Amino acid sequence: MPPVEEARAIFRRLGYEVSGNGPELLAERKWRTVRVTALGGDAEHAVADGGSVREADYRFQCFVTWTDRTGELVDCLRRAAPECEWAVIGVDHDSEEYDVVHGTEAAPASA
Repeated sequence: MPPVEEARAIFRRLGYEVSGNGPELLAERKWRTVRVTALGGDAEHAVADGGSVREADYRFQCFVTWTDRTGELVDCLRRAAPECEWAVIGVDHDSEEYDVVHGTEAAPASA
């Protein structure tokens, strides 16, 4: 199950207005609009089919997944090399803790 409510809560805590239903959300604050995609499963499928990396839609994209999937998703995004600014948020299953990895940073080590 994708961490949709967790993604929504994180962006609201950061001061964004969040809209959308399901795993595709828009987070807006001032001049910035971020396309947010919550992913719970196969990162390779989500990125490989082009369905989750839409470079022309939004300049900023954020992918939210469970912490144990973060490294895999970052690797897939780096291979896809989208021409947009992107980040991955890894959400802990049991708490409100999360980690952010930007496209230019190293992925966290897998447990």
